[in-house]
Order: sequence, then C-alpha cells, then structure tokens
Amino acid sequence: MTDFTMTTDADGVATITWDVKQKSMNVMSTEAFALVSTLVDQALADPAVKGIILTSGKKDFAGGMDLNVIAQMKLGGAQAVFDGVMQIHVMLRKIERAGMDLKTLKGGKPVVAALPGTALGIGLELPLACHRIIAADNPKAKIGLPEIMVGIFPGAGGTTRLVRKLGAMAAAPFLLEGKLSSPKEAKAAGLIDEVVVPEDLLKRAKEWVLAATPAELVKPWDDKGYKMPGGAPYHPAGFMTFVGASAMINAKTQGVYPAAKALLAAVYEGALVPFDVALRIEARQFTSVLMNPSSSAMIRSLFINKEALDKGANRPAVPDQSVKKLGVIGAGMMGAGIAYVAANAGIEVVLIDNSQEAADRGRAHSEGILDKGIKRGKVTVEKKAEVLGRIHATTDYAALAGVDLIVEAVFEDPKIKAEVTAKVEAVVGPDCIYATNTSTLPITGLAAASKRPEQFIGIHFFSPVDKMNLVEIIRGKATGDRAVAKALDFVRQIRKTPIVVNDARFFYANRCIIPYINEGIRMVAEGVEPALVENAAKLVGMPLGPLQLVDETSIDLGVRIAKATKAAMGADYPDEAVDHVLFWMADQGRLGRKANAGFYAHDAKGERLGLWEGLELKYPHDKLQPSLSDVQHRLLFAQVLEAVRALEEGVLTDIREGDVGAILGWGFAPWSGGPFSWLDMIGAAKAVEICRGLTAQFGPRFHAPALLRDMAEKGQSFYGRFGGAKAAA
Repeated sequence: MTDFTMTTDADGVATITWDVKQKSMNVMSTEAFALVSTLVDQALADPAVKGIILTSGKKDFAGGMDLNVIAQMKLGGAQAVFDGVMQIHVMLRKIERAGMDLKTLKGGKPVVAALPGTALGIGLELPLACHRIIAADNPKAKIGLPEIMVGIFPGAGGTTRLVRKLGAMAAAPFLLEGKLSSPKEAKAAGLIDEVVVPEDLLKRAKEWVLAATPAELVKPWDDKGYKMPGGAPYHPAGFMTFVGASAMINAKTQGVYPAAKALLAAVYEGALVPFDVALRIEARQFTSVLMNPSSSAMIRSLFINKEALDKGANRPAVPDQSVKKLGVIGAGMMGAGIAYVAANAGIEVVLIDNSQEAADRGRAHSEGILDKGIKRGKVTVEKKAEVLGRIHATTDYAALAGVDLIVEAVFEDPKIKAEVTAKVEAVVGPDCIYATNTSTLPITGLAAASKRPEQFIGIHFFSPVDKMNLVEIIRGKATGDRAVAKALDFVRQIRKTPIVVNDARFFYANRCIIPYINEGIRMVAEGVEPALVENAAKLVGMPLGPLQLVDETSIDLGVRIAKATKAAMGADYPDEAVDHVLFWMADQGRLGRKANAGFYAHDAKGERLGLWEGLELKYPHDKLQPSLSDVQHRLLFAQVLEAVRALEEGVLTDIREGDVGAILGWGFAPWSGGPFSWLDMIGAAKAVEICRGLTAQFGPRFHAPALLRDMAEKGQSFYGRFGGAKAAA
C-alpha cells in the first residue's frame, strides 16, 4: 500500500503525499486510512518534525471515498458501519489535536492541507480537520461536499465541522444542496483559508507550518468560549435558523429523501452537545442513512451506474470514433442547443438552416448562453470568442464537406426529414454517420430515406440541451456498431450521459413519461381533484406533477403526439379518455406555459398562479376522493410498468440504463434509484399484487407484464436477475 508517502525536509517539515496508483483521481480506502493514520503518528512522535503538510501527488487532491469501503462496512450491518465511521472520526480528531495536551491545548504540531485542485467529499473532510487549508488558484478545481446528491451526507466529520465553522445557515448550501465552489469562491465562503498561485502552494504551506502559533492550532470548537456562528438551536437567532431549515428541507424533499432529514437531525442534535459527542451523533445518523435502501439505490444509480455509462459501458468494440467536425441541420432551439454544447466541448460545428437569418439566430443562442456565463463569472470573454468561433452558421449544404457526424434536428415530420437526409448525403463523405434528433419517430422508418442505413442512428436530446444531462441513443434495425460507437463517443465529448435503446415508437423515456402525464389527465376527467394529483406526484418524489409537466412541454404538442399515435395504432389506441381533456384544453386556447394558459393559470410574466379554476367547471370534483396512496400508485405504476415492458420487449437492454435514464431524463423519483430499483425495494410479489388491484379497478393498462409475474413467482429482483448489466446476460 503506497497511497500515502511521507518525506521530511531539513527544516523539519513532514510532507504526506496522497497518490493512489493506477487512478487518475485519489479516492480513500480502508487501507489508506490506516496508512495515513500511521504516518501522522510517526510525524507527531518524531521530535525532529515541526509540522505536517498534507497534499496530493496528482493535479487534484481527492474525489472522495472509494465506494468499496462503504460496501464492505455495510456487509457487517449497522454496528460495523457505525464502528467504521467512528474509526475515521478518531483518526481525523488525531490530526485536529495534533499531539497537543488535551487540558492546556498546547504542544501540538501544525498540520496544513495543501490542495492543488479538486477536493470533494472525504477530500474536503480530511482538510477540515487540519489547522489550515491552502488551495492553488485553479479555476477548474471544485471544492465541496456533494454526498447529498447521491443519497447520503458528509459522515466523516464534514457535517459537524462545517456547521461549527460557518454556522448552520452559511453551511446549508454546501451540505443540503451539495454546492461546489472554485478555490476563490470557497475562500470567500469560509470553507478554506487561503488561495495562492499554483507554483507557490507547497512553499506557502511550509511557510505557514514554520510560523504557526499555538493559538492557531486550536479549533474554535475546542476553545472554552466557543459559540456557534449564527446561534445554536437554543439561541433566539439560531432557533429561527433551525425552524427555517426544517421548513426548507421539507419543501424541497417532500419528506422522501432520508439523507436530508438525517443531516438536519445530526446538525440540530450535534449543536446541543460537546464536539466529540456531536461526532458520535453524526456517525449514528450517517449509519441510519447508509443502511436505508434508498441510499443504496441512489448510490448505485447516480454514482456507480452513471459513471459506468459515462465511460461507455455498452459501447461496441470498434476504434475511437471521436467527432472532429459536426454538422447540425436545423437551427431552432434544439439544433442551436446541440451546436452550443458541441462547440463548447471543442468541436467544430457547421450549423445549417433554410435562411441565413435563422442560422444566425441559432448561433446567437450560443452567444446568449455564454453572455450569461460571463455575467456569473463562469466564462471569460476569450472563452466566448473561442466557442463562437467554432460555429459556422450558413444555408449552404456544401459547407458540410469534411464533417464526420451529422445531427439533424428539423421538424418532426418524416417527409421533411427524408428530404434533409437526401440533401446531406449528397455532399458528405461515405464514412459520415447520420443521426436524427427525434423524440417519437421510429428510426428504422426514417432510415429508409438513407443510402447507408447502417450509418443512420437516432439521437434524442432533451430540452434545454445545455442543461439536460441525458442523451438517448436509438439503434434502428439496420444501424451498425460504428454508428452506435460514434454516437456514444460524441455524447462523451459533450460530457453528457448516454443510454442506448432499440427502436420502437417513443423509444424509452417518452414511452414511460407519456403514460405518467396521461394518468394524471385521466384522473382529472374522472373527477379527482387536480391538486391531489399534483401533490401526490410531488410527495412521492416527482419533480413536477403530470399537469404541470404537460403545461411545460405544451398541450398542443400533446395533441399532435396523440393524433400521430392514434393514426399508428388504430383500434388498439388506449387513450381516448385523455384526448377528450387535451383536445378540449387546446380548443380553449390553453396550450400550456408558452401561452400563459394551461392546466395552471399564469400571470403576464409567465409565473404560475395556481391550478386553473375552469377545470372544475368542465370536470367537477367527486365528493369521494381517492386516497393519496391510490393516486401515487397509479402515477408510479403507469411509468414503471412501461419500463418493465421496454425491458421485456428488448427496447431497453440494460436495467442500469433504465434507472439512470429515468432519473436524468424525466426526474423519476431520484430517492428510489429509478423504476427498477424501486420495484426491487417493494419486491416483485408486492408489485404484482398492487397491479392486480389497479387492473381490477382501472383496466388492463395496469396488468403486470409476464416478466414481472415470473420474477414474483421465483422470488427474484431485477438487480439480482440481471446483475445491473445486459438483460440478455
């Protein structure tokens, strides 16, 4: 084990360097904890050592904890987790006390953390135990505690130390939102102490060690006169802070994210007791969260599985297909967004539309995004010029010569798309891959217009392109491996997460989200109060209720999709009841947010005012309303059963893509880890039982698929049966 090494110079300054071999980013393991603890012991015991510098041998400090540590601790149950966390607390407390006499708080040795770059999770919790944190002025570096984003919270002292360092209110964005900061932002917020030019990092750290006074080694919370910034819970100001924090957490999480509640409990209870007791409370709350199935599911989907997909888990074994020059056809909001993310990633872009005015407007979309970045201090004027310089806006298809990937983003009309395909293929080289951006049209049918269907693929971007992290890649019947690899490599270049699905109407994401919207609309038609529908969705973790979601995407789009689907399905079309509501809303001119009128009322500025009162006049509320759980089951099973059918039919081939795609694509209850993780939580047998009740009451759309019934009979789970990889495995 050589994750940490120590050298001592002639001036008596020991430098402990973190450098995990065969990894681009340092991560903390159980063995590494033991090693750094041993090295700290040696340095503190050596009379020749005057102080310690903790730094990294890489360009960054650390990316966090090795998840295998958490997995190993969980195998032993709650007690093993608690004991493991307490061992970490003991080690960090040793650094914090640094050999000083516990009564006089004197005789300690200064310990400074020197951060060359990114420091996340334990990569910040370790420095927080040091006496000073100095960071290199690296604008690409991110400093913070993002654990809440994957269903846990900082449990290695980060929660307790940050609250006592900054106060509950100031610490809240970093703990409850996982806010990440640049070094300068981190210093301004009080997370770290100094920012220096990179080449002076170790020099300045050594200067501080040699000049540190005994008073600088005593943490504020170890001083007898310590008072929590902003006030403790029993202080008038602190009381209001904690009341407000509780209200804020419940408003944001609707009570379905256990980590947020546990974090607040650790902060509140910890603020009432001495520091070392607070660490035990933090460990207890962290253990409760780690043993919660929601935590495991979120870590698996949002960290492990997402990372695997980002790295090309299902990429065909063909040579590198990185995009050098991209052609984007259609400069509307979608095409303009695609052009921006590509140019921002360093790819040359040819942006084409029917008129130069439209093409220029598409390029101006990138300029607008960059200007906002400049105002926020995230983008430089030079960066803006560099990105815009990569976008060539034109009407001339001849400019596509030399591009190796086309992304066509014209109107969702097969005839228009076919015309564009022919125009493009007349000028691009024979090896160019052609991707059509579509959310509903089957790729195999669109590929019929291509002379090279094996090089034709679907890429479904989500709007707005610059903000949505998911990209759905659709393989048509004739699509070859090189086209799939090209699409995956392109998505990697623009730093988004891909899922690969096989061709079918609506693919995967829209296949699942449309039934969710439709179920909400059905309930309105049945006389269920719209407020119950919307709040039931939010209380189960959906970011938007189905009525608000259709307002956001536009009601007339829903009408167009309904008409196209009915034309394709004929007598099998199942959504007549939904159409009555949608078509009536469209006839009233209530087209959604874009018209400032939909299921919700809006003011002139587009702000939502509440549900539209006219709904009740058309669809009166029943006196007897369904229970909250009944409404939630309808909304959830409308989605998860389609996910299972997509897997069963081979549209979805990897449940990891199903879970990650659901969370990133339409916000499916992130606390659950995704539809397959949620079904594993409740169990296949329970899911089938609920389906039987829903089918008896509401019809065959809730009939459990054969795959789910088979799993219930065999006592299987999705991750147990499919192992988190290919469904065919």
